[in-house]
Amino acid sequence: MNFFGKLKDSLKKTKTNFTDQVSEMLNLIVTIDEDMYEELEELLISADIGVSTSVKIIELLRVKIRDEKIKDPRDVKGALKEVIIDILGEEKNSIYPDVTPKVYLIIGVNGVGKTTNIGKMARKLRFGGYRVIIAAADTFRAAAIDQLSIWAERAGVEIIKNSEGSDPASVIFDAINACKARFADVLICDTAGRLHNKKNLMDELAKINRVIEREYTKASKETLLVLDATTGQNAVAQARQFMEVCKVDGIILAKLDGTAKGGIVISIKDQLNIPVKLVGVGEKIEDIQEFDARDFAEALFN
Repeated sequence: MNFFGKLKDSLKKTKTNFTDQVSEMLNLIVTIDEDMYEELEELLISADIGVSTSVKIIELLRVKIRDEKIKDPRDVKGALKEVIIDILGEEKNSIYPDVTPKVYLIIGVNGVGKTTNIGKMARKLRFGGYRVIIAAADTFRAAAIDQLSIWAERAGVEIIKNSEGSDPASVIFDAINACKARFADVLICDTAGRLHNKKNLMDELAKINRVIEREYTKASKETLLVLDATTGQNAVAQARQFMEVCKVDGIILAKLDGTAKGGIVISIKDQLNIPVKLVGVGEKIEDIQEFDARDFAEALFN
């Protein structure tokens, strides 16, 4: 199955929950009227797009229908798709760095699929021709280090680690030195997901960032937040909390294949203005892909 096919397959539950119902509703109505807009808004909200984003989509849809003089309800679905693409933006979100070395700092609470997606991302970059090293800086849990070691082996990349309870910044320091010695292109840093204690997390991330800025001056850095698509609007609230602690450059949206709440992608972009960089489209190590707004909309509305 090609990448588009995997994306389409991963959106089956969302399609059943949202776009199939939109099609069914539009096939039954005769005229474009206020009742249609209200029903559409309810369907958007039920797909976990969120109230404010759903209202915005309907407002933009009204304008598009008026400006393009759309009269046939069957043409509304295509107009809705274009509105959603406009909100998502059509810029390409590549994780393949133009300039190396590159550091990816991966954040996210425990349980969202952070470890799994680091492994998937590492493999994707390795197959893209980049030499990758993973830093196991979530030293708060021994299980996190063990799990990440397994995923590093699966991805075919090196991992730098220390014992449970060791200083996360020291692991990053060792990993940077390893990157320099081995001429690695990309360093992916795992971090602890203790959002319940924001001050500790903020202090820890600040210390890690200082080490990177001091020891790896040549490297560019991005912070990517892993969110669980199955949690819907809770993922948006979680992202807001992390944004209070640190700058977030992009989102890795895990478990898109396991949810009927795929509309959360639209909500994230609209409410947070953070690009979704990668989406998880299955359980296998190769089941991760760069997010493309038009592909997403085509897969959802096809």
